[in-house]
Amino acid sequence: MTEPSRYRPETIEQRWQLQWEQLGLHATPEPSSDSGEPYYALSMFPYPSGSLHMGHVRNYVITDVIARAARLRGRQVLHPMGWDAFGLPAENAAIERGVDPGDWTDRNIAQMREQLKRLGLSIDWDREVATCHADYYRWTQWLFLQFLDAGLAYRKEATVNWDPIDQTVLANEQVDAEGRSWRSGAQVEKRRLRQWFLKITAYADALLDDLPSLQGWPERVRTMQANWIGRSLGAELTFTADSGAAITVFTTRPDTIYGATYVVLAPEHPLVAELTTDDCRLSVAAFCDLVARQSEQERTAEDRPKRGVPIGAWVRNPASGERIPVWIADYVLADYGTGAVMGVPAHDQRDFTFARQYELPVRRVVIPEGSDPHAYEGQAWTEGGVLIASGPFDGLSSAEAKTSIVASAEAQGWGQGRVQYRLRDWLISRQRYWGCPIPVIHCEACGVVPVPEEQLPVELPRDIPLSGKGGNPLARLESWLNVPCPRCGAPAQRETDTMDTFMCSSWYYLRYSDPHNDQRPFGRDAVDRWLPVDQYVGGIEHAILHLLYSRFFTKVLRDRGLLGFSEPFARLLTQGMVQGITYRNAHSGQYVAPAEVADPSDPRDPISGEVLEVFYEKMSKSKHNGVDPAVVIDRYGADTARMFILFKAPPEKDLEWDDADVEGQYRFLQRLWRLVDGAHGRGLRLSGPGAPPMQTLDPASFSDGEKQLRRAVHTAIAAISEDLEGELQLNTAVSELMKLSNALAAHLEGASPAVGREALATLLILLAPFAPHLAEELWQKLNGDGDGNDDDGGNGASVAAEASVHRQRWPVVDPTALVRDTIPLVIQVKGKMRGSLEVPADADAATLERLALESEVAQRWLEGQPPRRVIVVPGKLVNLVP
Repeated sequence: MTEPSRYRPETIEQRWQLQWEQLGLHATPEPSSDSGEPYYALSMFPYPSGSLHMGHVRNYVITDVIARAARLRGRQVLHPMGWDAFGLPAENAAIERGVDPGDWTDRNIAQMREQLKRLGLSIDWDREVATCHADYYRWTQWLFLQFLDAGLAYRKEATVNWDPIDQTVLANEQVDAEGRSWRSGAQVEKRRLRQWFLKITAYADALLDDLPSLQGWPERVRTMQANWIGRSLGAELTFTADSGAAITVFTTRPDTIYGATYVVLAPEHPLVAELTTDDCRLSVAAFCDLVARQSEQERTAEDRPKRGVPIGAWVRNPASGERIPVWIADYVLADYGTGAVMGVPAHDQRDFTFARQYELPVRRVVIPEGSDPHAYEGQAWTEGGVLIASGPFDGLSSAEAKTSIVASAEAQGWGQGRVQYRLRDWLISRQRYWGCPIPVIHCEACGVVPVPEEQLPVELPRDIPLSGKGGNPLARLESWLNVPCPRCGAPAQRETDTMDTFMCSSWYYLRYSDPHNDQRPFGRDAVDRWLPVDQYVGGIEHAILHLLYSRFFTKVLRDRGLLGFSEPFARLLTQGMVQGITYRNAHSGQYVAPAEVADPSDPRDPISGEVLEVFYEKMSKSKHNGVDPAVVIDRYGADTARMFILFKAPPEKDLEWDDADVEGQYRFLQRLWRLVDGAHGRGLRLSGPGAPPMQTLDPASFSDGEKQLRRAVHTAIAAISEDLEGELQLNTAVSELMKLSNALAAHLEGASPAVGREALATLLILLAPFAPHLAEELWQKLNGDGDGNDDDGGNGASVAAEASVHRQRWPVVDPTALVRDTIPLVIQVKGKMRGSLEVPADADAATLERLALESEVAQRWLEGQPPRRVIVVPGKLVNLVP
C-alpha cells in the first residue's frame, strides 16, 4: 500500500482556481434549446475599499454555495460580481493621498478581485462591472434621461447641509450629533439649493401594494419598507389666518379637529416670514437660526425635547371658528407633508407634551366608549372613541366622525380627504466630484436640455485638482463646464451636480444580464431571460433604500417597455453580521486588540491594568476586533474558512467568530481527506464521472453495514437538498455532511465496491458547493490514474471541464434505501430507559413484548421475576413494570 498523501490546501486551492479559470468552468452559459432553466444568484456588490473583511466573506460564500448547488441541479447559472465604485469615500481618500480617485479605485478593485478569487468563488468575471467606468455610467446617464422623458426627474429648491468653512455641501452622515462638519468642525448651516429629484412618490402605491407578492423576502424587510413608504389615510384641512393667508395641515385624525388648540409650522415654511408679527420677529429669527444647525435626525428623535416659539399670528379653526395661535417648532419638517400640523394635545402624545411645556390649552373631544367624560384627564387619549364637544358630530364614533367631518369640510371648502405618504421624492443631486455626471445642459434660451443620446457618456474629467473645499470642482473647470447648447448652439453650461451613488446601484443587476451591449444598457431578451434575480444576498442595512430604489427602477423601466417584470429580486436573504470578541476599558471607553490581552481568562488593560469588558460585537477597525480573511486562508485554506462561516450560525443570524471552531472545521476536512485517501489506497476508484446507476446495486445482497451506509447516504441527500431550498439552512447542511462522513468512516471499508463508489461519489458531490477545492481534488483522485502521492498533495493532473465534480448532477434520493428492516426499540423498567435492541420494523405488539422479555436488558433488571404489567408502544418502546 502506498504511503498516505497529505492535505495541503495552500497548494490544491491555487491549482484548482487556476484550472477552473482556464477551463471557463464558471462562465455563464449561452441559451440553447437543450439548456437547463436559468438561475440568477447574486450578492450585493461591494464598495472597493481595497480590503476584504469577514462580512464580505460570509455574503459571497453563501451566494457561491447557492450558485454551485444550482449548477449541480442542472440549472444554467448567472453568478456575477462588480463594484459600487463612485462616492465620497474615494474622493476623500484621493484628497488625503494626493491621487486621482479613479486610479485609487482601480487599484482597490484589482486588489479585492484577487482576494475574492482566493475564496474559490464560482463567479463569471467576464461580466464584471464597475460603476465608475464610463462604459457603465454611460447607461446610468441614459437611464436618467428615461426618467426625465417620463416626467419623473425634476429640479426644485431643497434644504442641504452647508459647511461654511470648506464651502461645500455635506451628506447627512458627514454631520455629527452636534451638527458639526466631520472634516472642518464647523457648525453646519442649512441652505436652499436647486436640486435634482426622482419622483418615487408617483410609485408609492405600487411599491407598497406589491410587497405581499414578495413571499421570498423576510417579513422584517417587507415591514420596514411598508413603514418607510408610510401610507396614511386622512385629510388636508385649511386654517385661515387673520391676514387671509391659508395654512393647510394634514391629519390622520380629522375626528379631533374640534380639539385643535394651536397650529405649528416648520421653521422653514414660506409663510413664517409673512405671518410673523414685528414683536416676535427677533425670537423667531433666533429660533430659526438654532434649528438650522440641527440635523433632521435630531429634530425628529423621540427622546429629545420638542422646542418652539409663537410667531404672533392667529388662525381660525375651520370647524369651530375659534381663533388659535400659530407656532413654529423644531419637530415639524418643511418637506414632510404640508410642513404644518394642527396641535391636538388631548389626543396626541407629542402635542400633549408640547402643550404642557408651553402652557397651551388641552381640549378633550374624544373619550373611550362608555367612559365618563372626565376620564383620562391629565393625559393624552390617542385611541378612537366617541366624540364630545364637537358640535354636530357629538356622539359619533371616531370612524363615523372621520367620514362625516371630511364630507362636511369638502362641502364647505375647508378640507378634503387625502392619502399621505411618509415617502419623499428621491434627492439624487450631489455637489461632489466623484460621481456620475447628470447629463443635462443649462441654456439661457432653451432651459434644461438633455444631452443627446449619441453624445453619451458625459465623461467625468480626470486628474483635476481636489481639495475638498470651495464647492464642487466641476463648477470651476471651465473647459468642461462650458459647452454649446445641443438645441440652439448658443453658449451653455453643463450640470455640475453628480448623482447619488444609489442611482448606480439601483440597476447594476440588470446590466449583468447583458454586460457587453454597447447599444443599450441591456437587451430585452437577455434581461427577461435572467431576471428577476432568483436569490439575492446582502446585509439588512440595505433593507430600505437600496432595495426600495431598485424596485422603483424596475417598475419605471417596465413601464418604459425596457423589461417585462415588476420586481427585481424574487428571493432575498439578509445575512447576519460577523462579530468578533471585543475588549473595552469601561472607564476610558478605549477598545483593546485581542492580541494585546495577555490572559483572556482575566482580561486587563495592558497599560492601566484595569479589568476589561468582554463581549461580541460587529467586526470593525475602530474596535480592533476584526479578523483578516487572508490570515485565515493562509493558515487553514479557503475551504476551511468557507465551512466555518457556513457552519457556525444560520445564514440570517449573527455569527460569533471563534478560532477554536475554525480549527474544528480544518480537522473535519483533514478527516475527509484521510477517509477518501484511505479508500483510494485500498484500490477503490469511481468508475465514471458519477455514482454507478442504481439498478447495478442489488439490495437483496446488502449486508447490515451496507444497508446502514446507504441509509446514511440517502438521508444526507434528502436533508441537504431540503436545506438548500426554501429557508436556506446551510449550517445544518454542513452538519449533515459531518454525519455522512462518520457513516462512511464506520461502514465504508466493509462495503462492496459498488456501494462504496455510490457513497464516496455522493459525499463529494454534496461537499462540492461547500468546500469546492477539496471536493474537486478528491473527486479527481478517485477518478484519475495518479496515486495521490505527489509532493503537492494531490494527483496534479489537469482535467476536462466535464470531468469536474462541479459538472456532475446532484444525487437523487432512493426511497428504498431509507426503508428500515429493523428499528431501535427502547426498553424501560419502572419507567426508566435501561437499554435498547434492534427489532423487525413490522413486528406486532406481541412480538415486541416477547423480544423485550427475552432481552438481556430485561433479564438483568427484572432479576428473573416476571413483570406485573407490560406496556407496548409499537415502533417506540416497551415498558416493563415489576
